[in-house]
Amino acid sequence: MTAELSITQLKLRRSGREILDIDRFVLDSGEILAVIGPNGAGKSTLLQVLALLLVPDTGIIELNGEMIVNGNRLAARRKLAVVFQESLLLDTTVQKNIEIPLRIRGVGRTEAIRRTREWMARLGITHLSGRRARSLSGGESQRTSIARALAMQPEILLMDEPFSALDYPTRKSLLAELGDILHTTRMTTIFVTHDFSEIPALTRQVAVMFDGRIIKRGNIQDILGETAVSVRSWAPWDEDMEDGRGAG
Repeated sequence: MTAELSITQLKLRRSGREILDIDRFVLDSGEILAVIGPNGAGKSTLLQVLALLLVPDTGIIELNGEMIVNGNRLAARRKLAVVFQESLLLDTTVQKNIEIPLRIRGVGRTEAIRRTREWMARLGITHLSGRRARSLSGGESQRTSIARALAMQPEILLMDEPFSALDYPTRKSLLAELGDILHTTRMTTIFVTHDFSEIPALTRQVAVMFDGRIIKRGNIQDILGETAVSVRSWAPWDEDMEDGRGAG
């Protein structure tokens, strides 16, 4: 299978500290991958690099086999969509929050409206179309944010702990709906999470980060055991850190 997104020999430093050190990472077309690890492991930073929002000090990033450089960075970024922990909505209606980014990306008005209505319906927020963002609940805001991202028809969806601020019933229902959508569309997806219980709703594939490196990658049961939510320590992977830089 051709890799849709890959990084090679990537390093990123901040204030003299190495934040990322990854020899090789590949996200295949249609793959859904969860990224886990302790606080400060570099998960969100990796996502921002993959989303082309941060430029690493060294390393190669490729999208569909094409190296990303300054000349094509903006065009490549338009093939991606990002959902953050905070919904980051505009101070306008739900419908406009989905429609405006499409228009900015050059989508015609009729098509933008069609996509907006389609994804509002699929995320169950059609009844909120005229509501302003500041009046929405946390769950409603995040549904709008996800609808906005999916309406862009991205080649790759990147999500940074998008469910962490939601209450349990909202998180459970949104995970189930999003899982159905991702598997139906076969959209290439990478998402960061600190809650192991979220992973099975979306995927079985997991990458573990520690100290800026990917130290393990594989099936969730192989990495975390039969009851992933019972894991309480990252110590079992310490022995793999020396040669775990290139997991992928």
